[in-house]
Amino acid sequence: VQLQASGGGLVQAGGSLRLSCARSGMILSTFTGAAVDWYRQAPGKQREFVAGITSGRATNYAASVKDRFTISKDNRKRTIYLQMDSLRPEDTGVYYCNINADTGNFWGQGTQVTVSS
Repeated sequence: VQLQASGGGLVQAGGSLRLSCARSGMILSTFTGAAVDWYRQAPGKQREFVAGITSGRATNYAASVKDRFTISKDNRKRTIYLQMDSLRPEDTGVYYCNINADTGNFWGQGTQVTVSS
């Protein structure tokens, strides 16, 4: 069972990126019932919450990314997305996905996002 994150890269301020996190090996009902989150960790800082979506598709965002980032979940593809628009240099960091399911709590390996000014 793996959690594979992708979509990071280098982008100029004001640009966009779309992160994906695919969960192989999880049955559909388990993934559908899971809450999923994105976190990030900047160099020298603690990991922080970015965005989350519940099984009922209620969303929650950190104040610093609200109205710029959008989290979504495709149950059939077992995939979580984070659309990031109007990126800022302070959005730089390693982004991690997290799935909290009834079978356990799972972290992805992280994907680097670098925003240049």
